[in-house]
Amino acid sequence: MTERLAEVRAHIDGVHQLGSVVNAMRGIAAARAQTARNQLVAVDAYAQIVAGAVARALRLRANSSTEAPRRGGETGIALFCAEQGFAGAFNERALDAVGADLAKCELFLIGSRGVDLAAQRKIHASWSDAMPSHGLGVPKLADRITEALYRRIACEAIVQFDVAYTAWAPGKGFHVERHQLFPLDPERFSGLDGRGAPLVNLPPDALVANLAADYLHAQLCHAALHSFAAENQARMEAMAAAGKHVEKQLAKLHATERRVRQDEITDEIIELAAGETASRADRNSAARQDSDQKPPERRSPHQNGPPRSDDS
Repeated sequence: MTERLAEVRAHIDGVHQLGSVVNAMRGIAAARAQTARNQLVAVDAYAQIVAGAVARALRLRANSSTEAPRRGGETGIALFCAEQGFAGAFNERALDAVGADLAKCELFLIGSRGVDLAAQRKIHASWSDAMPSHGLGVPKLADRITEALYRRIACEAIVQFDVAYTAWAPGKGFHVERHQLFPLDPERFSGLDGRGAPLVNLPPDALVANLAADYLHAQLCHAALHSFAAENQARMEAMAAAGKHVEKQLAKLHATERRVRQDEITDEIIELAAGETASRADRNSAARQDSDQKPPERRSPHQNGPPRSDDS
């Protein structure tokens, strides 16, 4: 029984340590998610400004529609997944959202965990990279994606490029968004303020082409940072669920500890009572043996009356 109680207490200590790790991971994820959301304010503002500039530049062209995609190429898609584990169904949700198009698309996959899951599903990524560990690394990641994309566009391997990422919003939860980034879709700029033609020194087509590169980079930063914030939000929720499970497990273990301890105390009381009973029985048996082995007591002659005389 003592060995079992020691095992239960050792299990409790292990679960306590696991709970500490879970709480630490939850705190780190919460801090990263909050930092990413704060950075999103600036990134979204920048992306909106670039989109407005593109809308104004499109007004300068006689025909605001973009050139028709060149034939012979494929559609590329940049899919943002998780870099680290313990994010629930984050990667599954992202891959399932574009799963129907993966057979006919050239996949740019970002996030090591997403790359592993894609390999398990027999999905080949033409290009892959790791997600940064903090939001400040997002612009460099966007640079690498842009360089790889332009190489594919230059050789006419890709004629259209989309971006897909997981976003999170309070009250709405997680959802996967997908947008076309190349070529520019005029419908995405129709609702933006394009009034007031700017003073330019470049031909409209060259201006739109240059702004399109800035727009692509801004949208990739926007997607990467949204995915980074959503990944940490998913991890925070997963760790919160794990924390509740740890609390339930600890409650069960503490109940088991009390029950085992009570059983141990009961066994100790029974052993003490049995020992006392056995000791008392031994004393009584020894007393009876001493009584049986004691010689009969000699009686004094005066105990049977005065001595008798022969003369009487």
